[in-house]
Amino acid sequence: QVQLVESGGGLVQAGGSLRLSCAASGRTFSRYAMGWFRQAPGKERDFVAAIKRSGGSTYYTDSVKGRFTISRDNANTVYLQMNSLKPEDTAVYYCAATQSLHGSRSRADYDYWGQGTQVTVSS
Repeated sequence: QVQLVESGGGLVQAGGSLRLSCAASGRTFSRYAMGWFRQAPGKERDFVAAIKRSGGSTYYTDSVKGRFTISRDNANTVYLQMNSLKPEDTAVYYCAATQSLHGSRSRADYDYWGQGTQVTVSS
C-alpha cells in the first residue's frame, strides 16, 4: 500500500510559478514510477507528466513541455515545478503511483492516487 498526499496548490496570476509536492508513505517508494494528472471542471482527468522509478527519465504532455518539470527525491517525495502558468492550467492536480518501470500516460495504469490539490491561475 502506498498513500499519497499532495500539497502546494493555490491561486497564482498568469505567468507565475507554483511547486507541487506529493509525499508518499511506505518504504517502497523507489518501486513506483510516479505521475501527475490534472482535472479541470467538467473535463476528464488528463496526464501531465511522469517520472521513471529511478528518476532518470521523464516525459510530459505537449501543452506543458518547457514550462513544467517533474522530479523526485530519496525522501519519498515527487515534485511538479510549474512555471509560466496559464489560465488553462487551472485544475485539480493529482499525483499517482504505478508499478510500471517507466510510468504511463494512462490513468488505468496507476495503482494509487492522492486526494488532489487545487491550482487556480488568474488572467
